[in-house]
Amino acid sequence: MSWHLFAVFFASTFFISATPGPNMLLAFQYGMNYGVKRTLWTLAGLSLGLFVLLLSTLLGLDVISRQSPWLLTIIKAVGAAYLIYLGISSWRDAGDGSLMSDAKELRAEVAADYAATGGSTTSQPRSLSSAATKIAPSNTTLFRTGVWVSLSNPKAILFFAAFFPKFINFSAPLWPQYVLLTIGLFLSETIWQIVYTLGGKKLASWLDVGNRLAWLNRGCGVIFILIAAALLVEVIGGLL
Repeated sequence: MSWHLFAVFFASTFFISATPGPNMLLAFQYGMNYGVKRTLWTLAGLSLGLFVLLLSTLLGLDVISRQSPWLLTIIKAVGAAYLIYLGISSWRDAGDGSLMSDAKELRAEVAADYAATGGSTTSQPRSLSSAATKIAPSNTTLFRTGVWVSLSNPKAILFFAAFFPKFINFSAPLWPQYVLLTIGLFLSETIWQIVYTLGGKKLASWLDVGNRLAWLNRGCGVIFILIAAALLVEVIGGLL
């Protein structure tokens, strides 16, 4: 992998990671509720869950590239279609909600679902449940919650499978590329998790002014579509 391609990958993931998905909303809420020092346990859990999903995706791509190259072409084409769908959805839904309202809505939904199962605040959280508790959980619970929030988002595997092939040269040694991609992704995710933890309220206030959050989502939509177009060009070029 060239450094130019890695720079494009990092810039794309850094911009996409800025959008307030489940991981960022968890860091945002816990930073406000429990403080930065306690939330570091949750960030460690989020990173572990993300690593498990990422490793599963890369191992799958590695096996497919070696044993079924034709299937990799199909994955690229389907991945391009999925990225186009994400791009259009990000653009169309950009004006809905705000960072604060999204965080409160997600917290309420998961807390209600958690209560319906008869769980308690000390039980193993299945998702963003502890954000609704009034008693500060233990460090173990904070860590465990981070892991489960990451793992409860299976769409991440679909996204990785669609996004990563554009930046991987499957005719070159793969694992050095995997290491670089993993470092780039974790660096961008960690930076934004810390930003959301440290400045959650200020960031939410800034993004909720005017159409800033909407344009952030629209920008991500454009990135998805551009990468999808590049993937389609690569697929068509390989078929000709």
